[in-house]
Amino acid sequence: MAPLQAGPGRAGVLRKVVAGKVAFLASRAPLAQESRKRLVKCYSDCVPEEATVIVSLGGDGFMLETLHRLLGHETPVYGMNCGTVGFLMNPLREEGLLERLARAQEAALRPLRMHAVTSTGAVEEALALNEVSLLRQMRQTAKLRISIDGVVRLPELMCDGAIMCTPAGSTAYNLSAHGPIVPLSANLLPLTPISAFRPRRWRGALLPSSAEVLFEVLESQKRPVSAVADYTEVRNVISVAVSEDRNLWARVLFDPDQGLSERIITEQFTA
Repeated sequence: MAPLQAGPGRAGVLRKVVAGKVAFLASRAPLAQESRKRLVKCYSDCVPEEATVIVSLGGDGFMLETLHRLLGHETPVYGMNCGTVGFLMNPLREEGLLERLARAQEAALRPLRMHAVTSTGAVEEALALNEVSLLRQMRQTAKLRISIDGVVRLPELMCDGAIMCTPAGSTAYNLSAHGPIVPLSANLLPLTPISAFRPRRWRGALLPSSAEVLFEVLESQKRPVSAVADYTEVRNVISVAVSEDRNLWARVLFDPDQGLSERIITEQFTA
């Protein structure tokens, strides 16, 4: 399947949405469950495997779960916010839903693939649409060695942890750790330290999307570290390799003039 274009310009990609070809998925939140009942009554429902589009009702967390479930599939996902922040979501509005879906703009999100090796020799893999983060497990700081494409770029980083994120995830945990916001079209991946102690002035790096990053945990017995890919945690890791998976993507739909690229740009001018 040909790669999708990420960003505005793919407006009305569904052209026409037919009632009965929409699958409604809802989180456990009461508002999401109640909204789903009303929407199914209005527009009917089908199983996700037969849907033209999937409507995800909940917050950003449930939207991420839905996108993970559909990685690599053709079916686009349109989120309606029944949560708090709703950065990946559209406003919750039940009227005119089919028309909104037909006019929606599309963004393609590519995940990061995490390959983690634990102190027991076990190998764990997971995908992240937001970020892969390494976090200290105990009171002492973590010690990490960071290599990019086989070249050691930082022999020793003492820190609370480190984050490697996607452009979409650059506005999440990465931003809270004072990392840069990256537009979807930039083909860049931010690498951001969490509370760097040595070197104290290192603020991270912007890497090409083709970069292969290796984190090695130094003094892993004394300073244990966990690795987290979105909501998958692996504890007591000794090495973590991270790279963008170019064979998988998630298709996300947004209302016109509210596309993800626009939201990421707007976030840079928000106090």
